Amino acid sequence: MEGFPPESERMEAWLDDNVDFAHSYFVRKASREMVNAWFAERVHSIQPSREGSKALPEPLSSLPPSGPTEAPSSSPAPSTPTRKISASEFDRPLRPIVVKDAEGSLTFLSDTERVQMPPPASQKLGSGEGPDEGGGRGGDRCARLLELVRDVSSHLDLTALCHRIFLHTHELIAADRYSLFLVCEDSSNKKFLVSRLFDVAEGSTLEEASNSGIRLEWNKGIVGHVAATGQPLNIKNAYEDPRFNAEVDQITGYKTQSILCMPIKNHRDEVVGVAQAINKRCGENSTFTEQDEKDFSSYLAFSGIVLHNAQLYETSQLENRRNQVLLDLASLIFEEQQSLEVLLRKIAATILSFMQAQECTVFIADGETSNAFSNVFHMEYEELAGSMEFPNRDGDVSKINYMYAQYVKNTMEPLNIPDVTKDQRFPWTSENLDSPNYHVKSLLCTPIRNGKKDKVIGVCQLVNKMDEATGEVKAFNRNDEQFLEAFAVFCGLGIQNTQMYETVERAMAKQEVTLEVLSYHASAAEEETRALQVTAAATIPSAQSLRLQDFSFSDFDLSDAETTQATIRMFVDLKLVQNFQMKYKNLCQWILSVKKNYRKNVAYHNWRHAFNTSQCMFAILRSGGLQNNLSDLEMLALMIATLSHDLDHRGVNNSFIKRSDHPLAQLYCHSIMEHHHFDQCLMILNSPGSQILSGLSLDEYKTTLKMIEKAILATDLAVYMKRRAEFFELTKNSQFVWESDCHRDLLRSMLMTACDISAITKPWPVQKRIAELVATEFFEQGDKERRELNIEPIDLMNREKRDKIPSMQVSFIDAICTQLYETLASMSDSCSPLLEGCRKNRQNWKLLAEQGDEAGLLNGGL
Repeated sequence: MEGFPPESERMEAWLDDNVDFAHSYFVRKASREMVNAWFAERVHSIQPSREGSKALPEPLSSLPPSGPTEAPSSSPAPSTPTRKISASEFDRPLRPIVVKDAEGSLTFLSDTERVQMPPPASQKLGSGEGPDEGGGRGGDRCARLLELVRDVSSHLDLTALCHRIFLHTHELIAADRYSLFLVCEDSSNKKFLVSRLFDVAEGSTLEEASNSGIRLEWNKGIVGHVAATGQPLNIKNAYEDPRFNAEVDQITGYKTQSILCMPIKNHRDEVVGVAQAINKRCGENSTFTEQDEKDFSSYLAFSGIVLHNAQLYETSQLENRRNQVLLDLASLIFEEQQSLEVLLRKIAATILSFMQAQECTVFIADGETSNAFSNVFHMEYEELAGSMEFPNRDGDVSKINYMYAQYVKNTMEPLNIPDVTKDQRFPWTSENLDSPNYHVKSLLCTPIRNGKKDKVIGVCQLVNKMDEATGEVKAFNRNDEQFLEAFAVFCGLGIQNTQMYETVERAMAKQEVTLEVLSYHASAAEEETRALQVTAAATIPSAQSLRLQDFSFSDFDLSDAETTQATIRMFVDLKLVQNFQMKYKNLCQWILSVKKNYRKNVAYHNWRHAFNTSQCMFAILRSGGLQNNLSDLEMLALMIATLSHDLDHRGVNNSFIKRSDHPLAQLYCHSIMEHHHFDQCLMILNSPGSQILSGLSLDEYKTTLKMIEKAILATDLAVYMKRRAEFFELTKNSQFVWESDCHRDLLRSMLMTACDISAITKPWPVQKRIAELVATEFFEQGDKERRELNIEPIDLMNREKRDKIPSMQVSFIDAICTQLYETLASMSDSCSPLLEGCRKNRQNWKLLAEQGDEAGLLNGGL
């Protein structure tokens, strides 16, 4: 003994000579760590060739190596089952599938309570007090017992483990027949015993021993008594014990004489099984001795822990398998998202097959009526083997009792009735007992909730649970409730998704029809288009005669027809018609359709404003000298954008749209009206007869639409305020690069704003008249805010603050306009008329503000 003092050798020699004391001391003093260290040192080091292993019986050496990875095929690894699975396979006290959290909502996550485990009871492994034991023989018995325990310690497969326990027990006590029962519980926590080995004799193979599966009631018979009391029984004459059942002897012709029945306990001193030996082979009167009891008890003390571990492993496999079933169901449900009828058939077929019920009915709640169902799908077990075509269930559905489903829908709680004829809660159950069609005996009904779990969107009802062995109807148990509740969670998500999909499909179909109708009514009339086309083919006034290239242009002297002709002139003079192969008919219809989609009851943001914005862009390109710096596609996009930038304007701004909870506010998170204008622009461009971009290639088409979108969105002053600093900085530092796509995009955005607010640059009489139109529209919005939103409008839209218009105009020019026109004038001197007009109007507004002459501004009209 290296590392120990010399006297340790004498002490070890003394312990070798006094085995009983050494054993007793180890049992009394050894810690858990010492026992674990003993097992760890020997579990891989003991070889079959050692002397202690020679006494093993032959069948033991023929078994496959132990370990969970070597489990026989009867306990496959958890995987998606390929055969039909029944809910009864999981009728065990497994962890709940669905529980309620602290807020009362259903959840798959449960907080497992930690069980305080009592310290294990001390077990004496053959204390040496028996009359047959000598010192050396007791040591040999102890070593042999520990080696047998070591042989089963690493087993996790219950079937193979029970067979090894049988072999070891036979070696220890040499009986004629053996049985081993394990304690089981159903989902209602009712205990019973199931045989893993029954009446097994010496030489029985693993396959032969595992064929039996007898179920015994708790606390009945000898085995049931031992399981219930936890106390062993050593019966010398079985027929003299009133608890003995002689039926097996009568059937088999075997004579039972003596019985040794021992409880198998786990580390918490709970009975997990019962081992029974029948008819001692040798000894006086073939009875079991006191030493047999001690050896059997000592071995089973360790075997109980090993059995408990194997049961835990089997339970974890079962829970894993159960989770696979739920995942398979979820996958099956979420495969179908388009048809509610197909989904309900899949749900009913899966539940029927798994739950072994005669009928399954899924009720879909009516979202508009609280006490009605909009859809009912019914399926019977016999239909599972039929074709996948949907059967005609009208006749059967009319006979379904809706009252249970309505009760569950109202209470939002599951309903389990073992026998409907004896349930006094529902008076209608006794009304139809004599009807030949009345066949409901047991019933299970659970609510199907929506994704938020705060509303019942359906009910799933099962009728008549079938016993797999006998085919008779029995009651649904707690295990069935758990599974159906879990199924209902997935079904709720699947049904809600499918309903949402169907709703979206219907909405899309309605939208398509609506767009078709809108496109028809939004397009210009054929006669109007033909008239403009004839005029355009004959003669269109020149840009000079219409003064389209002047920054001081005013549309007040033009008729609506002349504005459309002027628009054609701008497209022609910019060579857009020629360069992009536009058909005159398409151009005419597009212009007239754009004009038609501006609302005539809007004071300022109407067709005239769009036309003036487009004319300003035309003047900047032609007279401002920017035509040579921009591509044909850019000019095309800018001209389309200016004409379309306020399409379907309602006379209110984005703030009003948000505050009034208008449906448009739900479509876009920012620049609400600008996005709507662009959508209207797309609709007209895609309308038959108005497709002026049909001559573009695909890439040109995509590029043009993108530029149009950015240009229209740029007319939102909030967007302008965010981007203008970058533009001003680039031009101020002479860093603007014409070859940069980003810089050109920024310039196009600034040009859109400059044209949109260009009324501020017009000659004073024109500017005053336009200001009247703007004030009229703003005041109408202020009146709406008072009337509909019950809020006080800002000064700009407050009719009572009209006297502040001149000062507000000065502030608007200083904050928004001046720096923009200064920057454009610095880029091109030809754009300086815009700046000059803006400055002159500022002087006039400032003079009015100082004089307080709002009557002169408004001519008494407001």
